[in-house]
Amino acid sequence: MSLNFPLLLVIAVAVCGFLALLDLVFFAPRRRTAIASYQGSVSQPDVAVIEKLNKEPLLVEYGKSFFPVLFIVLVLRSFLVEPFQIPSGSMKPTLDVGDFILVNKFSYGIRLPVIDKKIIEVGDPQRGDVMVLRYPSDPSVNYIKRVVGLPGDVIRYTSDKRLFVNGESVAEKLLGSEPNTLGSAQLYQEKLGAVEHEIRKEMSRYRSPPDNQWTVPAGHYFMMGDNRDNSNDSRYWDDPSIPKELLGMVPDKNIVGKAFAVWMSWPEPKLSHLPNFSRVGLIK
Repeated sequence: MSLNFPLLLVIAVAVCGFLALLDLVFFAPRRRTAIASYQGSVSQPDVAVIEKLNKEPLLVEYGKSFFPVLFIVLVLRSFLVEPFQIPSGSMKPTLDVGDFILVNKFSYGIRLPVIDKKIIEVGDPQRGDVMVLRYPSDPSVNYIKRVVGLPGDVIRYTSDKRLFVNGESVAEKLLGSEPNTLGSAQLYQEKLGAVEHEIRKEMSRYRSPPDNQWTVPAGHYFMMGDNRDNSNDSRYWDDPSIPKELLGMVPDKNIVGKAFAVWMSWPEPKLSHLPNFSRVGLIK
């Protein structure tokens, strides 16, 4: 069972905030009254007694200590920037397994945490953006892909691995063979919208997909991985519970944010393989 971390964070903030408020309006006045009563009943108050009377209940003490920290984390994570780690190679060569990335949470609108309701319009995904989304068939799972199709677009992907958007071939230029693949994988420079980035294709005939075409409905997006032959994306998603015309499409409500930077890489999180910062930089 996967944990709903945003929900747990909201609950933790609410509980700690409630404890802090309870102390402010109930326990703290009682402590002050008790101290004042004690000081008025003795000629020379004992400091130790005053400290004991002023001591906060343990739960209140923890709640007041954790509340500001958890609140700041909630605001940053929900409305500004959220960190993710790349678990697979579906976005090679742009992103690699173990890359730690930062995702802009307000690029595509301000959303309330947990319920993900958009409350402020800021912008819409653009063709070529690298976007984190919740998998349509299981929203508890986060995916990262590149935006290929916008609402109203007609997307076609052919058996010779060419991408067409609205009938026009997406420009690409061969860069050469991927290192250490003996020519079995090729790297290309692709221009998708205003974004130029690298993609990876495998040359094996067993990696030839069938010709297919999709029309992107309003309020939805078509996503693909840069590792074109090793990516579970809009071309392959299948779910009998989703209407046929929406298969493979990412609804606006499933958008998490725009990935914009790699800040660390740690493919094998163990002491013998320390994190490195060789891949730090902006995501194209």
